[in-house]
Amino acid sequence: MNVSHASVHPVEDPPTTDGGGGVGVGGGGGGNNNNEVPRVRMKDIQGMPGTPGGLALRICQFVFAVAGLCVMATTSDFPSVTAFCYLVAATGLQSLWSLSLAIIDIYALLVRRSLQNYRIVSLFTIGDGITSTLTFAAACASAGITVLIDNDLGSCAKNHCAQFETATAMAFISWFTALPSFLLNFWSLASR
Repeated sequence: MNVSHASVHPVEDPPTTDGGGGVGVGGGGGGNNNNEVPRVRMKDIQGMPGTPGGLALRICQFVFAVAGLCVMATTSDFPSVTAFCYLVAATGLQSLWSLSLAIIDIYALLVRRSLQNYRIVSLFTIGDGITSTLTFAAACASAGITVLIDNDLGSCAKNHCAQFETATAMAFISWFTALPSFLLNFWSLASR
């Protein structure tokens, strides 16, 4: 029989993670003295803070929030409707928050730092939750007023319906890009 034996061809034991300290043919295997399994860090998923996908989401949030803010602010009669004032305030807050986090993401990418610290992720999650909820609520309220003006009252000719609808759509798109940021941060926080 032509069979290889371990004495002829030595093979090393794979390292153990249970702290067993077993010794193989090729040498000592060791392990952790306190029987702890080493923690493996999850790979950064695109869209999380400090990733190119996260930066892209922040830039989209900022661009659409600023577009909605500018379109609504250029109408002359938006201050007469509370929902439109709320939309301006919410998109202004969303744009400031997104711009701040985009700058942090750019810094993290340039210096190759991970933003997966518990406190940082907690702050991002809370901020994203608040700003995305406010933006969504403002967009829904503005959509309701726009539908009222256009369909129910039929006075779209006297108002800036196209601008109101555009600003509302921009706010919805800003919320739609803010939601993945919140969900990914929340998932990262919950999986710790």
